[in-house]
Amino acid sequence: MADASNVAFSAAGEEFYRSLLDNLSDGVYLVDRQRRIVYWNRGAERLTGYSAAEVVGRECSAGVLCHVDEQGHLLCPAATCPAEEVMRQGKMLERRVFLHHRNGHRVPVFTRIAPLRNGAGEVSGALEIFSDDSAALAAAERIKRLEEASLLDPLTGVGNRRFAGLELANQLGRLQRYGWSFGVIFLDVDDFKAINDTHGHATGDAVLSMVARTIAGAVRSFDAVCRWGGEEFLAVLSNLTARDLVARAEQIRRLVEQSALVRPAVVGVTVSVGATMAREDDTPESLVERADGLMYAAKRGGRNRVGSDAANL
Repeated sequence: MADASNVAFSAAGEEFYRSLLDNLSDGVYLVDRQRRIVYWNRGAERLTGYSAAEVVGRECSAGVLCHVDEQGHLLCPAATCPAEEVMRQGKMLERRVFLHHRNGHRVPVFTRIAPLRNGAGEVSGALEIFSDDSAALAAAERIKRLEEASLLDPLTGVGNRRFAGLELANQLGRLQRYGWSFGVIFLDVDDFKAINDTHGHATGDAVLSMVARTIAGAVRSFDAVCRWGGEEFLAVLSNLTARDLVARAEQIRRLVEQSALVRPAVVGVTVSVGATMAREDDTPESLVERADGLMYAAKRGGRNRVGSDAANL
């Protein structure tokens, strides 16, 4: 891969290879040894929302992709940057990360990074290829089905409250009949009124969409994400333990914390989260009420945290 990439940007083959890379559905970009972006294909524009004119010549750490890992840890500092690691070790790396879309939300991608070498065999940069996670494609299909059944929230693109009720009833039926476990995560955007008051309702709507997309990107393709109402969201996650549920809730909290709109002021938010496993004697109402109570306990504890009753399960 490294040798081919060197040819791609030699004088003789540059135009041909640029045309070839621009027709890939995957995102492709190259950085030099200082992590400055020197090439950005159309696939990268489509997946991130950033045009080549906006990013070429900038360092990849300069507020563009801002990769975070599955725990919500920022990877752009040199010590944790995947591209820097590849250039330092001279070896290819593959990783699932969440990049920062131009609209603010986090996008799950599978990325492959390879070192580039000059004619002397020295590492001179890195090439990164990234693609939509398969879960994102499955989520798109789910959105299409929800639209057809009028179960989609038109603002955020996730399920609406009606869909949440149906999903909870179905999951409780499976739990009671077959013992199939599931849990719910209830989220509320912290200080959302201040966002509307300070930046206006259009920005508030964009924040809700950003949060919804970040949550949807953090769960599996068969999990359900819904807007419960206002700035509240509900995620229904099946086939997991209480420990798994709390870990996923904490992951979502961190990913939202690392998301931000830029319009032109940076607008970031946090969420308070309640997480609980369903019980056989639950109803949809009792389950949501318990998760809601845990979320409010998290707010009382200082916001931007997860409240759970996992220790009692």
